[in-house]
Amino acid sequence: MAELRSRRSNLAVPGSNPRFLEKAKGLPADQVFLDLEDACAPLAKPGARKNIVAALNEGGWGDKIRTVRVNDWTTEWTFQDVVEVVGGAGAELDCIMLPKVQDAAQVKALDMLLTQIEKANGLEVGRIGIEAQIETAQGLINVNDIAFASDRIETIIFGPADFMASINMKSLVVGALHPDYPGDPFHYILMQILMAARARGVQAIDGPFLQVRDVPAFEEVAKRSAMLGFDGKWVLHPGQIDAANEIYAPSQEDYDHAELILDAYDWATSEAGGKKGSAMLGDEMIDEASRKMALVIAGKGRAAGLSRTSSFTPPES
Repeated sequence: MAELRSRRSNLAVPGSNPRFLEKAKGLPADQVFLDLEDACAPLAKPGARKNIVAALNEGGWGDKIRTVRVNDWTTEWTFQDVVEVVGGAGAELDCIMLPKVQDAAQVKALDMLLTQIEKANGLEVGRIGIEAQIETAQGLINVNDIAFASDRIETIIFGPADFMASINMKSLVVGALHPDYPGDPFHYILMQILMAARARGVQAIDGPFLQVRDVPAFEEVAKRSAMLGFDGKWVLHPGQIDAANEIYAPSQEDYDHAELILDAYDWATSEAGGKKGSAMLGDEMIDEASRKMALVIAGKGRAAGLSRTSSFTPPES
């Protein structure tokens, strides 16, 4: 299992605001996405491109995943967004986020453009990833094809506000439950995105919660997608970062237990452990299925930077 790149918190930063770009460098978000789309007014987009190139090239981002969200392919800005940002700061960029993805062809078009720019600028071909944002009914219908459209795909992201408009949902509260609906109206959507991401072997990211000062409400919403298996969530305000980092990481207890399961199963299946297909870890029986589940929790814990506080001791024969 490949080591995960932690994306528990995905901080939105408007490219048109140099002060916010500078502040974001010191915040503890796992990923930052410097935004050229909804956070930038049309007249501000050319200047925002230059701000983002300068901020990336100045460095100081630490271990953060550095992503730029360009405009979607139906606009007049997308091509120039990619050309200027990747041509100007491609060596300092990890991913391009493509919003409002409707079908696989749009991902393939971005892949082809990235390849040409990488070749033209002496960059490693294929290193820059693609994050695909699902924000419409059409995009959700095609999410499986979108997930497999390019080797560059690293995440599938839910964009709730535009999606709600796309399906005429009767609500103006983005990312929260509605009192008139006896359940979670986003559950089906989130599961579709999660299944596509997991089938492709990439990460699934939940979208934003717009009531940015209501951290308890953010936590309630985030816990639902984290329980499903999502890897992280967008944060629109620094006050949401710590909550996301905690919620989308395993607890210390669960992380330690997962590592113990891996050690115990590895020993049990070895020559010294008797080459057994199952074994006991305390009062718990573990087997290959247990190992697979533990790999998920251990992988997320390692990505989050957790350290073990217990160790495995083989039982005496």
